[in-house]
Amino acid sequence: MAAPRPGWSRRAQYGLFFSFIAAILGLAIGLILLAFSIAAPNSFKDFRGAALDGTAPITGALHQVTATVQGLASGAGDYWDAASQNGQLKRQRDAMREQLTTASAILQENRQLKAALQLREQTTEAVAAGRLVGSSYQSPRRFAILSAGKSDGVQVGMPVRAPQGLIGRVIDVGSLASRILLVSDRANIVPARLLRTGQAVISQGRGDGSVEIKPLEVGRNPFKPGDLIITSGTGGLYPPLVPLARVVRLDGDNAVALPLANPAATSFAIVEQPYEPEAMAPLSEKDKELP
Repeated sequence: MAAPRPGWSRRAQYGLFFSFIAAILGLAIGLILLAFSIAAPNSFKDFRGAALDGTAPITGALHQVTATVQGLASGAGDYWDAASQNGQLKRQRDAMREQLTTASAILQENRQLKAALQLREQTTEAVAAGRLVGSSYQSPRRFAILSAGKSDGVQVGMPVRAPQGLIGRVIDVGSLASRILLVSDRANIVPARLLRTGQAVISQGRGDGSVEIKPLEVGRNPFKPGDLIITSGTGGLYPPLVPLARVVRLDGDNAVALPLANPAATSFAIVEQPYEPEAMAPLSEKDKELP
């Protein structure tokens, strides 16, 4: 075993020695301050106040550092909590918005169904009620599909209307569904009247979702934007006084109008008996030629 080198613990000895000296000095200072506080308490108060004033900047600085560190920690925590709460609130907002949209759609559909049921109750010649399950928008031909067919008593040529107004007429019938020629189709001509004056007019589809209203008397345009057009009952197919369209602009001697019953916004429709049953036969033969 190697012999320890001289002075190998000298650093520890110095440390122990200076620690002992510091302890003795601290004890001596404490005893001096104790004796000073007993012998001259008033003077000791002044000394203690001066010591407090001397250590106040250091204490204040340490407090500021501590407060800053705590503020940074709490601020970071608050930031993450706020970000989390913000994300949660956004998700709740999106969910509530989706629920509100669904509720609005259900409310609108219920209103349309209620209006359709009231219309069927008021219409003694109603044949069937169905849902408009599809319509053509991009094609120049304007058709719609109604979820009612031969099993419900629907026949080719029968008029179809919604609570808002006239939809068109049946041109093709299956067992469970029917194809409707909309009033906005170019092949659909509806005898009508100008509600404001009672003047006889003709409505013909334009193939773009609108209809063209033509007066029977040429020479003066009788229309005004906002005028309502209703069916006249002439021809015997469509019953009179059914709302048809509203004028949006003038076009020479004619007017352009939008149908009041928009298939894109209408869920339910009623199939009716023709105003005059014999008027359905020639239309049925003509509709067979339509594509």
